[in-house]
Amino acid sequence: MATKRKVPGIRDYDGPAGGWGALKATATAVREQMDAFKAPVTLLRTNQPDGFDCPGCAWPDSEHKSTFQFCENGAKAVTWEATHKRVTPEYFAAYPVADLLKRSDYELEDLGRLTHPLAYDRTSDTFKAIEWDAAFARIGEILRSLKPDDVEFYTSGRASNEAAYLYQLFVRAYGTNNFPDCSNMCHEATSVGLPRSIGIGKGTVSLEDFDKCELIISMGHNPGTNHPRMMGTLHEAARRKVPIMVFNPLRERALERFADPQDMIEMATFGSTPIASSYFMVKGGGDAAAIKGIMKALLELEKNVGQVLDHAFIAEHTNGFEAMAADLEATAWPDIEKASGLHQADLEMVAAAYAKSNATILAYGMGITQHNEGTANVRLICDLLMLRGNIGKPGAGICPLRGHSNVQGNRTVGITEKPSAAFLGKLEQVLGFKPPAGHGHDAVQTAQAMIDGTARALICLGGNFAVAMPDPAQCFPAMASLDLGVHIGTKLNRSHLLVSKETFILPCLGRTELDVQQGGPQSVTVEDSMSMIHASAGKLKPASEFLRSEPAIVAGIAHATLPGSSVPWFELVADYDRIRDLIEKTIPGFEDFNARIRVPGGFRMPLPAVDRTWNTPSGKAEFYVFEGLHEDLVVEGDDVLRLVTLRSHDQYNTTIYGLDDRYRGVFGRRDVLFMSQADLDARGLEHGDLVDIETVSDGTPLRYERITAIEFKIAQGTIGAYYPEANSLVPLDYLDKDSGTPSYKSVPVRVRRAHQ
Repeated sequence: MATKRKVPGIRDYDGPAGGWGALKATATAVREQMDAFKAPVTLLRTNQPDGFDCPGCAWPDSEHKSTFQFCENGAKAVTWEATHKRVTPEYFAAYPVADLLKRSDYELEDLGRLTHPLAYDRTSDTFKAIEWDAAFARIGEILRSLKPDDVEFYTSGRASNEAAYLYQLFVRAYGTNNFPDCSNMCHEATSVGLPRSIGIGKGTVSLEDFDKCELIISMGHNPGTNHPRMMGTLHEAARRKVPIMVFNPLRERALERFADPQDMIEMATFGSTPIASSYFMVKGGGDAAAIKGIMKALLELEKNVGQVLDHAFIAEHTNGFEAMAADLEATAWPDIEKASGLHQADLEMVAAAYAKSNATILAYGMGITQHNEGTANVRLICDLLMLRGNIGKPGAGICPLRGHSNVQGNRTVGITEKPSAAFLGKLEQVLGFKPPAGHGHDAVQTAQAMIDGTARALICLGGNFAVAMPDPAQCFPAMASLDLGVHIGTKLNRSHLLVSKETFILPCLGRTELDVQQGGPQSVTVEDSMSMIHASAGKLKPASEFLRSEPAIVAGIAHATLPGSSVPWFELVADYDRIRDLIEKTIPGFEDFNARIRVPGGFRMPLPAVDRTWNTPSGKAEFYVFEGLHEDLVVEGDDVLRLVTLRSHDQYNTTIYGLDDRYRGVFGRRDVLFMSQADLDARGLEHGDLVDIETVSDGTPLRYERITAIEFKIAQGTIGAYYPEANSLVPLDYLDKDSGTPSYKSVPVRVRRAHQ
């Protein structure tokens, strides 16, 4: 075999996920960002009952049996926020926006914490400090001059329940339901699909269920990077000899082997624990075919040996089984194999293990949801679980893996473009104003309205909206056409620099920082992936005396925009208990909110499906018939590949902590394309060649040029590139029509050698 060409920044990484590599990376993050004496105390408060909730992922907290409750990526998130670096008005005066735009996304955020409210000055092309009251007054003046439905209100999942509730209250009092939200880009298919199947848009498992399960099926996620505290749970399950069956187009190190930094023996011996008992490299876009294959094999087992399906559960609790079973019987195995990239024998093996298990959890991520049929994928997963009654019993259920630490909570407290009549009625009853009833814009609809010129303003409670969206060639210039852009955040990012006619950057407190209002120090609340609501209170001195909390900033804008409002904005912000009192009065499940949130660990929101109560129109869980096998647009051509966008290990959403992706062997760079050796060979390419990528579409193709192709363990026919850079290849209208979720995970493309 020929020796593989050496490529700068690409080398094999032989270590397990976690382990000494994670401790070294944590130490590096602390050294580069924080005071050496402050860092240990801050990190030890992470995810503790009297501390703050880590912004790094939405995995639930354990019962705090260990000394520390943070992971490598959590430490990066905390030190990134609690950094000693500052970006001041003096810095902005020295660097025009045109110069700042030349910086990479990593360089922009690495400048440090924002310290003052800022307004864009077009004459000098710089941001200049502005007084808070002056900023609020001008924002309110512009908003009053616009039609409410011409304004878009974005929310990041980092916002607390209190900030998000106050925000939706302001926006609805203003007169619109335009609520583009980060969930529109990730788990909206879950929020739409699960209610249709089981009557609630949330997962059904608890952390304790992982202690009782007999099988875990993992589909379309990379926990080592995207929800890293899950690795401790998977590590414990693997040690109990629970089979963990993984479906993923790429070989991800954390799903192969993991060394728990809190396991002294494993660390001392440089050992590790295998995680996946079986690893199936499904084709990009082949998940639906794989799931249907498992179900078909399960029905065949029932026919041949019997006692496989939970007939009692199906009869008592479900509708639609016969139609679904008929569809599976009519689906041919050769078609399943072609669409999934997996062998019939592999899927039959999974079915046999599933039939043997009395309690199965199926966990999934955006590899399932970010497809043209993402909502249907979620419903297929429900079908698979319902065949053996694996919803509503201990140790079993569906586990959507949320990313942002409070993206689920934002939805719970009203951040939705499609509010229910019951919720709107409660707002009117309690707050004394009539909220708008029509559906508003989601994220893609917001981007399209900006491009079309019908949107006139964008207010962002956190996030990096333009960078997170598909097709930056259209989205970036659309920002400049707006009358107003307002960005509430802790650090500078590229969306802030895509200046509108008037643009304001409003710096807010971070999770780690002490929040003192008129009523004294405040705590906020968040909801994790398993519907636990718990408190979060920072202790650090704020990065600047000029920072304000997110609720205080929302209240300031609301008061300036709606001077005659019946809502007592500043009274609510003086004591966040008052915001929680309103949440309790208007949203079911928050009874005795302030009392229960003071109990360490918090409380769980009601999940009717756990008790086998199905809030569907029929009162039963609904089986779904997935037509055909393809979860994405079928594009013919032997040379067509499926592009999957990925996050690196030094990254959280659009926030890039560094330029290494240790587990994939990429160091100091992000301009790489992961390809199988077979796909390289088929195109006459070698590891390290420069290539151009072009979308396959009826319209003008999108391009990503001069990217380095590297050989990787990835399913043939599937390629991977980093998000958000590869968003340049995702068309804005390539999405799941049911949920509006962009199809970041299966874009049809062609790859060719780059022009010299």
